[in-house]
Amino acid sequence: MDVIIYKISSFTLNGSGGNKAGVVLEADGLTSKDMLRIANNVGYSETAFVMNSKIANFKVRFFTPLSEVDLCGHATIAVFNLLQQKEIINLGIYTQETKAGVLRLDIREDAVYMEQKSPRYYEELTIEDIKNCFNNEIITVIGQPIQILSTGVKEIFLPVNTLNDLNNLDPNLKMIKEISKKYDVIGIHAFTTDGDVDAYSRNFAPIVGIDEESATGTSNGALSCYLYKYVNKKNKYILRQGFSMGLPSEIKSELKVVEDEIIDVFVGGKAKII
Repeated sequence: MDVIIYKISSFTLNGSGGNKAGVVLEADGLTSKDMLRIANNVGYSETAFVMNSKIANFKVRFFTPLSEVDLCGHATIAVFNLLQQKEIINLGIYTQETKAGVLRLDIREDAVYMEQKSPRYYEELTIEDIKNCFNNEIITVIGQPIQILSTGVKEIFLPVNTLNDLNNLDPNLKMIKEISKKYDVIGIHAFTTDGDVDAYSRNFAPIVGIDEESATGTSNGALSCYLYKYVNKKNKYILRQGFSMGLPSEIKSELKVVEDEIIDVFVGGKAKII
């Protein structure tokens, strides 16, 4: 079958930067092997495949060039911006069936917001656990733990002291793969609260073929929950990523909190067809 691949940049900042994703609509006739082959040929960090669903408005599967992943934030933003631009959907609430569960989408005039799962906090690591993952010294923040958490995808969250420290991180991709296997995570999300927005970050996930990513929706949803727990209790956060790659990106998040418990996590942003 002929396959049309849309190329979209999600989480753009002032119309530039962002993170590229491939999107294939009407993908019901494709096998898993087909999807992996297409994702590998596209070469972006993720490609999304949109299908019919019996339990949601759409079923979406996500593939990196190496493997399938349960959920991808920027590819979801790409999918639903595309569906809106093609007038397949209107403004309002929709649902997508993913391997991370059935999640809601809020389609707004200015952005698409995707629901993530409520946060789950896992073990805390020490600097000794993680120091070999970078070729230079890591300066962390007192009172902000190195911790594994998830709003759909497990990841190590690494707080560093300053924006300069973040930009100067020199990842050892081999060791990041090793620690990812050891703790069953997708990678490391390093961040700092030093700057003019709530946080700047860098994301490393070589175990799924992503040496560094310019905008990661799932990670920033979890980062918002980390910030709420350890830094400042807010309902809305502005998060930036990709600046060290020359691909400035902005991700917005919204938390619904009841009695100091986060019950809803939404991450949103803009996207454009490349």
